[in-house]
Amino acid sequence: MTFPIVAEEHRGGSLENTHQGVICVLNDKKEIVYEKGGSDHPVFYRSAMKPIQAIPVFRTNVIEKYHLDDHEAALFTASQRGEHYHQAALESLMNKLGLSEELLVCNHSYPLNEIPRQQYIWDHKPKRKLLHNCAGKHLGFLAYARDRGYELTRYEQLDHPLQQEILRDVAELSETPVNQINTAIDGCGVPVHGVPLKNIAISFLKFVVPDLIKDTQTATAVKNIANVMNAQPEIVASHHFICTVLLEDPNIIAKGGAQGVYCFALKKEKISIALKVLSGSELVWPVLVAELLKTLNYSNTETIDRLLQLRSYNIQNDNGKDIGETKILL
Repeated sequence: MTFPIVAEEHRGGSLENTHQGVICVLNDKKEIVYEKGGSDHPVFYRSAMKPIQAIPVFRTNVIEKYHLDDHEAALFTASQRGEHYHQAALESLMNKLGLSEELLVCNHSYPLNEIPRQQYIWDHKPKRKLLHNCAGKHLGFLAYARDRGYELTRYEQLDHPLQQEILRDVAELSETPVNQINTAIDGCGVPVHGVPLKNIAISFLKFVVPDLIKDTQTATAVKNIANVMNAQPEIVASHHFICTVLLEDPNIIAKGGAQGVYCFALKKEKISIALKVLSGSELVWPVLVAELLKTLNYSNTETIDRLLQLRSYNIQNDNGKDIGETKILL
């Protein structure tokens, strides 16, 4: 199957890279209002699934029981990058929950962001499971499993009650029958699910229109997840990162995933957008999302400007000199 090009990168006036992709934009009636490529193309959520994976723990009273603040609760949805504020929140969350770091199935890691990673190595500190990009999500998994009386080992297995509940939540929010959901293993070792891109957009639509969710307990959990993500955007990603810029806009819920998957939804407009850059590149996300918001005549131009401060249409070399440009093809 041939996919359309959504972005071109030019260097010195010559085409250097092209990025194929698929894009789906839905209104609150779940109708496609804009599409590029096939909205029926199956896509793995990757880390864009984290807000859905957090639903089980948000359906419990874990946050209230352990007196978690928004910093700590936001980690359940986060792709944290090891900044000092991430490390502090992770330590606090683990201590409040009374969980052992060794229960985490994710791998030992250094901080992802360059400055804290360099400092960590300079201080001769060892890699830790707690510093894995997905550690907050895993702590949420363990807290939920313990609250429900499930075994804490094997929580990463698809047949574990936790993962079965997440699978049902993906099916409900994306409106995809369970037997039509693709399942594989994510980078952190837990199941990741794939559905058609339109259905991913449907699931994110429900984070801004929770009335579309039939189960009231799930709808409440989704509302609370959205509130926590907007309250702590730097915890969900980190400063100078696209998720943070979008979540700092109280009208937007957003989460990206590995290999070019990005999803966001607009509350006031009741519009949901899901996209997949098929090259797997995340570099074009800020420009592509900014261009989509312009196409939708999004009123908060400050958010668009801040996206373009992350990465402008101009491509620069290491000395900050303009040497090319990115063109978005919508």
